[in-house]
Amino acid sequence: MKVLGRVTSINVRKVLWALDELGLGYEREDWGLPLRDPKVPQYLALNPNGQVPVLIENQFVLWESNAILIYLAEREGQLLPSQLELRALALQWLIWQATELNPPWGYAVNALIRKTPGYDDADKVAASIASWGDKMAILEGQLARGQVFVAGDEFSIADIAIALSVHRWMSLPAEKPEFAAVADYYERAMAREAGAKWMAPETP
Repeated sequence: MKVLGRVTSINVRKVLWALDELGLGYEREDWGLPLRDPKVPQYLALNPNGQVPVLIENQFVLWESNAILIYLAEREGQLLPSQLELRALALQWLIWQATELNPPWGYAVNALIRKTPGYDDADKVAASIASWGDKMAILEGQLARGQVFVAGDEFSIADIAIALSVHRWMSLPAEKPEFAAVADYYERAMAREAGAKWMAPETP
């Protein structure tokens, strides 16, 4: 298998973490700005959105990081619960990470981690952190139930996605709410070999 994408992308790291958890060999090729423009015809032929990552396995090409996570889990029969309800819950939280947890952080991450020019409005930074914190409070409520991972006691692809988002929250150099259950969860994720590898310090 080959993964196209830069390791500074949280979505690329999702896929790399899953591959490492599953013990699957792979090659990685740098794509994505500022390293290599994915808007060129060669890359757009693989992913017309011009986004990373892309997974290539023989003649099979797959994009969208969560679709790749599901494919790898199904392919190997691991990282998703076998029991239907728990499996559905894991997929629920996987989707929630992309649609609810991630969007609010955009302005704050660009301003405080990536140092992107133009992201210098203090009120917008504060609003971004507040909205992001509201979503983190939802995660806190789920984890405070006492289960080990987000969809129960079994580690799943949902935890790969959410732990990387938690890592971004923990890495944000700003005053923000503290969540005890989330902090404990983060330690459990970091204790995994692949978790420690792919939750390295945030870089632009």
